[in-house]
Amino acid sequence: MMSPAANRPPARSRRKPRSEPSADHSELLAYYREMLLIRRFEERAARSYTEAAIGGYCHLNLGEEATVVGLMSALARDDYLFTNYREHGYALARGIDAGRVMAELYGRRDGVSKGWGGSMHLFDAQSRLLGGYGIVGGQLPLATGAALAIAYRGDHEVVMCHMGDGTTNIGAFHESLNLAALWRLPIVYVVVNNQLGMGTSVEKSSAEPELYKRAAAYRLQGERVDGDDVLAVREAATRAIAAAREGRPCLLETMSSRLRGHSVVDPAAYRTKDEIAALRASDPVLALGDRLLRIGALTVASQQELDESVVAEVQAAVNFAEASPAPDVGTLFDYNYATPVPNDLERLPAQPLFGAVGA
Repeated sequence: MMSPAANRPPARSRRKPRSEPSADHSELLAYYREMLLIRRFEERAARSYTEAAIGGYCHLNLGEEATVVGLMSALARDDYLFTNYREHGYALARGIDAGRVMAELYGRRDGVSKGWGGSMHLFDAQSRLLGGYGIVGGQLPLATGAALAIAYRGDHEVVMCHMGDGTTNIGAFHESLNLAALWRLPIVYVVVNNQLGMGTSVEKSSAEPELYKRAAAYRLQGERVDGDDVLAVREAATRAIAAAREGRPCLLETMSSRLRGHSVVDPAAYRTKDEIAALRASDPVLALGDRLLRIGALTVASQQELDESVVAEVQAAVNFAEASPAPDVGTLFDYNYATPVPNDLERLPAQPLFGAVGA
């Protein structure tokens, strides 16, 4: 049996050097606040899960905040986003109210999916977040189909399809990239490479661990970027989106490590103490805060005040979620189909198929 040490993620030596900030102070501060909101929201979600206020599965964006904000800052408001199940931060960065996101995690009626989706299935048509998907790679064919619809109509929008590194080994990944290249679809596929498919390192599961290079098989543009640098991610995503808008789909790989386990119940025992220390030392939220202090955009006092305001916003989201009622069981089938379908089954679990029990 392979030891956990033999299967741990590789050193982060392949990362490109970080770029220096090339944005004005107000822009950097806005990115920092957004990253801080995601950090505090996810920390609170983890706590709520341990308190049994959140059920089911729960996967956090802790450590990936720079990637999340960088990607979303490049995406236009009328562009579309498809994600996997690690999507809370994307919903917040897409502009969805934190209370509605938290209410969905709590399974409440005022959540973005009316309380029926939970952590892995956030959906908001108004912000064009067309779902988190619990099945690995389940979003790829749908995102590719949405891009085909845009191309068919001759519209200007772009689809961004977000996934984890493990998704690049399934058939739908290759099928989707192949069709996107053949039909010149307006789509950007984004692989957030946290170097671990659950507990297995990319090197142990992928013959080509530099995942952006897989674009070459379909003659697509591929690029790898430092996912801990919000500006580098924004610039790379902006280039990819511009190309996709002209019918040149792209594959973007961001190197961004999660600070905790695969989900809130994963203790991440496969990581050594040295690896955990290295991850904390490269924390993107702390790094951007330090930059802002260094260039005078923040003071210690203003940074503390900003953090307190974000914590208050997250607590307000929790209060909103706790006050929201649970969905009525009678609404379970309300969104099975977009339009009425004859003979649509609406039998609740444990109800007899025909008539009453014993009839």
